[in-house]
Amino acid sequence: MNIYDLLIVQPIFNLLTLIYSFMPNFDFGLSVILFTIIIRILIYPLVRRQLHQTKMMRKLQPELKRIKQANKGNRQAEALQMMELYKKHGVSPFRSIGILLIQLPIFIGLYHAIQIFTLHRTDIAKYTYDSLESLPAIQNLIKHPDQFNNSLLGIVDLTKHAIGNSGIDIVLITLALLSAWTQYLMMRQTMPKSDSKKSFGDIMREASAGKQADQSEINAVIMQKMVTFMPFMMLLIMISLPGAIALYYTVSNLVALAQQSYLLRQDEDELEDIAEETTKSNSTQAQATKKTRT
Repeated sequence: MNIYDLLIVQPIFNLLTLIYSFMPNFDFGLSVILFTIIIRILIYPLVRRQLHQTKMMRKLQPELKRIKQANKGNRQAEALQMMELYKKHGVSPFRSIGILLIQLPIFIGLYHAIQIFTLHRTDIAKYTYDSLESLPAIQNLIKHPDQFNNSLLGIVDLTKHAIGNSGIDIVLITLALLSAWTQYLMMRQTMPKSDSKKSFGDIMREASAGKQADQSEINAVIMQKMVTFMPFMMLLIMISLPGAIALYYTVSNLVALAQQSYLLRQDEDELEDIAEETTKSNSTQAQATKKTRT
């Protein structure tokens, strides 16, 4: 077992196996759903911070626009003032990457865990923690891996692909479509509002005419394209993976939509308190760094 299996695959596999052992009729689909909800609860603090960043970025849009207008042609001054504004309000444009960095290993680890359940069932004992082997359900799974229940409520085999050698599975295709649709809704929910109605073609024509392109308008166009492109790509990916992955992604998106809806409706004063805490934390760190240098 390599370091990736030890640190990523094995913990995910054992959490999923533990949940599976307590499920009625050992339903794998329900196990994946509960596993997904647990993961979303664990990363909730990061989601809260990310949504705070999103809301603060929306709030700062008028100030960012003023900075751009005041520094036309002076990119260095514009960048410095924008960074000062971000620092003042405790905003980090790159902080949202943290959730992606956490979710990506989980996504890949879950895929490998499913591969163990489906293609490498003889390895179940190897990946199972010793502390779990005493559970009767897990003992039975290790002794009789062929009895693994890979369905969701007995309706669909979650180890199958939406389009496979046996043809097209309508339920899994629907699940893949749901994963793409919920991805679209989730991205739309957090997309910063923009007053610009320009298309990429309009921006390019203005640039060819000698007019300097507004970076905020370019960013808005790119974001609009991503909102359409990403769900389509996700649909293609979900069709090519086992149905359990599409189920995980769909449930994860639905829980994320609920979390984001709640957080985006939170009282502005609470969000300001978070920003103040972040700003104080940044200030404390800066002072500590300054003292260390002196």
